[in-house]
Amino acid sequence: MNLVELAQRIKQQRLNQGLTLEAVASDSGQTRSWLSKVENFRVTPSLPALARVASALGTSVSALTEGLDEKPAIVCVRKGGGVVVNRDGPDSGIVYESLADGRGNRSMDPFVLAIPSGEAREPMSHEGEEFLIVLEGRVNFDYGDQEFQLKTGDSLYFDSEEPHRLANPYAKAARVLCVFRLGRT
Repeated sequence: MNLVELAQRIKQQRLNQGLTLEAVASDSGQTRSWLSKVENFRVTPSLPALARVASALGTSVSALTEGLDEKPAIVCVRKGGGVVVNRDGPDSGIVYESLADGRGNRSMDPFVLAIPSGEAREPMSHEGEEFLIVLEGRVNFDYGDQEFQLKTGDSLYFDSEEPHRLANPYAKAARVLCVFRLGRT
């Protein structure tokens, strides 16, 4: 099942109804922090928790998950045609462009990140693995207590359970291709 799409559906359903994170979290017996992590695909809800969230949204689990297991053989996303996802919250200037939005049941989630000059997100961790390569510019990458200064063409592959973050302290914006693989096999 495409967990990124599920997270986006939950968030979009909430926003379409004009509901706050606090309201849906409270109605579903969860915390605001937990629901935010679900909506930003940092936490995968259990089936009972998903059922409570669906109920708080006035919908069903089946409506939220319909089509998420479909898997077209190929999806073509043209340059600039990816779906923009806000993954780091409203205060972040980092833009995530999804490159596989049309394929529901996928094991990887590729994004191009546009990282403005001076932007840095908070360190975070989540299940799975990631690969990233700097397409343009320079960025710093913190992984636990290690720091990597990366320039165009440099790449990293890592377990994403360790707290990590991207930062762009440089004068020019940067673009990074990042591929998430949620969970373990």
